[in-house]
Amino acid sequence: MAVPEVVQSRANPLYRRLRALVDRGASKDVCLLEGPKLVLEAIGAGLLLREAAAAPRAARTSAGAQAMEALAANGVSVRRLSEPLLASLSEAETAQGLLAVAERPTFAEERIFDGTPLVVVADAIQNPGNLGGLLRSAEAAGATGAFLTAGSADPFSWKALRGSMGSAFRLPHVRGHTLVAVLDALEGRGIRVVATAADGETRYDVADLRGAVAVVVGGEGAGIAAPVQARAAARVRIPLQEPVESLNVGVAAALVLFEAARQRGFAPRGSRR
Repeated sequence: MAVPEVVQSRANPLYRRLRALVDRGASKDVCLLEGPKLVLEAIGAGLLLREAAAAPRAARTSAGAQAMEALAANGVSVRRLSEPLLASLSEAETAQGLLAVAERPTFAEERIFDGTPLVVVADAIQNPGNLGGLLRSAEAAGATGAFLTAGSADPFSWKALRGSMGSAFRLPHVRGHTLVAVLDALEGRGIRVVATAADGETRYDVADLRGAVAVVVGGEGAGIAAPVQARAAARVRIPLQEPVESLNVGVAAALVLFEAARQRGFAPRGSRR
């Protein structure tokens, strides 16, 4: 069996395509995946992968071999790039040896409202790591979907994908609406809007979160926007020990979403009730 050619040159067309995608970030059509786990999550979620590149060492790890087998089973060719070339494309401190280009998933807005909606509204959250972690917590808590208002980070950027670890591929979400448009859509469906606020009148673990609810979390530092302050059915606070004044937005959202899950009788897989 012939040994696959290992690309060594930065002039190679594959390297140049990957380099362009790294430099400009995720496009409206595709995103770049790094590492076996994210590649497997994307395949499992049904994303269409266009091409992939691996360092020679990738096939020597169990996770790498599994991901490369999955790529081959889905008809995706995997080119070999030298270790230095692949490392130059990575934003991680230690390159994971595997990159893939995937078509970005899109979600019908109707899916966000399935069943008894538990919706998270991320209002202008600009930190991609925080946004990714929020999406992961939302999926774990059983949220039905998310709105990412205009000004929010791209959920398919590298840092956001590392934070969500595949949740962005599965959790229905829509990005780019104005906050007012999102509030109009929620109120039009009879969904109560609950805002997290440091000075909220109700503790988050006392608020009634059993019905159709949307939890709004504000951007870092900016807090809850005026339209939400005026239109929220409830403002909930998370009690904190002094001198701490606030929590990371993803942590705050997770606490409220999991409280909603608890009130709804949610039992995670494998739990004993």
